[in-house]
Amino acid sequence: MTRLTFACGFYDRTEALRTGDVKVKDIDLDFIAIDSPRDLFDRMGGKQEFDASEFSSSEYISRFARGDHTFVALPVFPSRVFRHGYIYVNRKAGIRSPKDIAGKRVGVPLYTMTAAVWIRGILTHHYDVDLSAVRWTEGAINHPGRHGEPSAPPLLKPVEIAHDPKGRSLSELLANHEIDVIMGTQHPDPHPDIMPLFANARAVERTFYEQTRIFPIMHLVVMRRDVYQRDRSIADKLYRGFVEAKTLALKRMHKGHPFMLPWVHNDIHEIDAVFGGDPYAYGIEANRPTLTGLVQYMAEQHFIPKALPLEELFAPVDKALR
Repeated sequence: MTRLTFACGFYDRTEALRTGDVKVKDIDLDFIAIDSPRDLFDRMGGKQEFDASEFSSSEYISRFARGDHTFVALPVFPSRVFRHGYIYVNRKAGIRSPKDIAGKRVGVPLYTMTAAVWIRGILTHHYDVDLSAVRWTEGAINHPGRHGEPSAPPLLKPVEIAHDPKGRSLSELLANHEIDVIMGTQHPDPHPDIMPLFANARAVERTFYEQTRIFPIMHLVVMRRDVYQRDRSIADKLYRGFVEAKTLALKRMHKGHPFMLPWVHNDIHEIDAVFGGDPYAYGIEANRPTLTGLVQYMAEQHFIPKALPLEELFAPVDKALR
């Protein structure tokens, strides 16, 4: 039996692999739970510490498109998040609609992070926002300092990015109106002068999905290429394990027991109606609109030279399970 280390965050859809309720055929899976995605990505991207791991979608695609084939990806997407609700503005900035962001001072944890790629792409394509004159500032949202040490390749067309010389959080800068907007992965610390750009983000995001079939993918799963080349069947076996774990999570979700949500059954009914019962579909075909959008945005934002065929990005796995 092959022993394999796999690092991942805490997700209901992967929990059965962590607990051992779902076993991966012929693999002794050492599930290493790491609750900080940035730490996990930096450790895998910088030192390849694990045989397989959850990983940044944009960082993987950037590497692959630029000829760095250190990793092989599986079409498994443990983290997906709609991002309309993660755009916050200062009330004094005069921003009443997305178009008002043009030319403003915008804070982002990392310009190259997947969430930022999605937000810029959505604002450009769906709200006709001109981001060419935006002044970018990087930093952690709710604590001082920077947001990790990514090892992604540099942009093909450099972007001028500032950092607060005092190392203050983006939340503090936004509250002080030293920046006008935050686009990120967390909600900023509460402050009377900070408000969401979209007051009813959930309704906006649902409409966006119904119109585009895009549910933004943040993270995928990668294997070290040397591990994959030693035994390519590992990719298929892992994929099957992820599918089984998610299937079990969906069954548990429909019972409503693991969640501290007073209206969980209403949420489940909405998921069934909007997503056909499975919002976290795996495989390429079920995610073609989302993956196509991500690759297109990355080409437009100078991460990669051109859009790639999706099939080139992932290891071939059993299509019967997609």
